[in-house]
Amino acid sequence: MPCSVIVGAFWGDEGKGKIISYLALKDNLDYCVRTGSVNAAHTVWVEGKKYALHMVPAAFLNPKSRLFIAAGANVHVAKFFEEVELTKVHNRIGIDQQASIIEEKHSAQDKASAVNKGIGTTGWGVGPAIEERVRRTAKLAKDLPELKPYVVDTITEINDGLDNGKKVLLEGTQGFMLSLFLGGGYPYVTGRDTGASAIASEAGVGPTRVDDVIIVYKSFITRVGGGPLPGEITKEEALKRGWFETAAGTGRDRRSAPFDFDLAKKTAKINGATQAAMTKLDILFPACQGKRRFDELPAEAKQFIKEVETRTGVPVTLIGTGPDALDIVDRRK
Repeated sequence: MPCSVIVGAFWGDEGKGKIISYLALKDNLDYCVRTGSVNAAHTVWVEGKKYALHMVPAAFLNPKSRLFIAAGANVHVAKFFEEVELTKVHNRIGIDQQASIIEEKHSAQDKASAVNKGIGTTGWGVGPAIEERVRRTAKLAKDLPELKPYVVDTITEINDGLDNGKKVLLEGTQGFMLSLFLGGGYPYVTGRDTGASAIASEAGVGPTRVDDVIIVYKSFITRVGGGPLPGEITKEEALKRGWFETAAGTGRDRRSAPFDFDLAKKTAKINGATQAAMTKLDILFPACQGKRRFDELPAEAKQFIKEVETRTGVPVTLIGTGPDALDIVDRRK
């Protein structure tokens, strides 16, 4: 802090929403900026209630946090209004005037594309919307009368906030291995760069203004859609291990694989990670469930965390031990 970037290490589904919601409450965030688009849901659990958010930043749990949708983001208008109503953030959320709009035609184009079906896109229309933006023919948030109450200059507000010592979190979506440019496995990638530097760029924050890059790992790896997944296990084996999941946003099955230390090291290096978060340690080691102190973890769980730190060179400062936003072992000084 005051400016941190949250980036996913693998193919998404790492639990970024949980880490963001914890930081919003624990660090009393002033601003949280959502980048990316509607094709990634961030899951937040609080007091037994689940929120799967496609547009509203996961920091909404803190009633004092100002929420933004970045200039580089793509806005699905109907989903935005639905989630604003769900989270009751009407008076503290803003959309940058330059954010582009996903229209109904984009979703239709996405679903009709044979190429996109093979890749396994979500069908929200993000890819076609990005194509239109690149052609400079897209509608922007400032062009829609219904968005007028929410349209602001987020770039100025965020940077002025940093000048005044505000605590700002830049919320990345999806996972680094889905980056259009850097992730690998092309064409089985998303339509944008998902790395830490691109997250800052989408929000309009210069690289020298970022203090921390927190890379989020999960204790095992999952991905949805097509494309490579090194070490992939069968659905039956994933069920046996307790690793089987479905996507929060689409309900699609997630494919599973064991934690990959070499990949974790690579993605940490490329993103310039200064800290790491590890989620779902309680799935790998059930005795961790609900623990909030490192010395309460079983020996094998501690050893796993230490191995991650040794092999990646990045300290694991936040450890998720259950679904609730506050089920965290916080090892930060």
